[in-house]
Amino acid sequence: MPRRKRLVPEAAPQLDKLKQETASEVGVTLDTYNPNITAKQAGTVGGYMVKKMIQDYQNRVKNQQ
Repeated sequence: MPRRKRLVPEAAPQLDKLKQETASEVGVTLDTYNPNITAKQAGTVGGYMVKKMIQDYQNRVKNQQ
């Protein structure tokens, strides 16, 4: 459960899907709750999620021009 409130609550399913995809890409197994995941692994997943979201946004802006 995130500590911060989501700006767009309707985006939760898409963010969860992105999290699962990203975790599998970096080799981290995510279940509904995994107490054995390290902070480094969680940070890697989160970092790649942000990177993918930024790349997606940049591609959409580029295609609009």
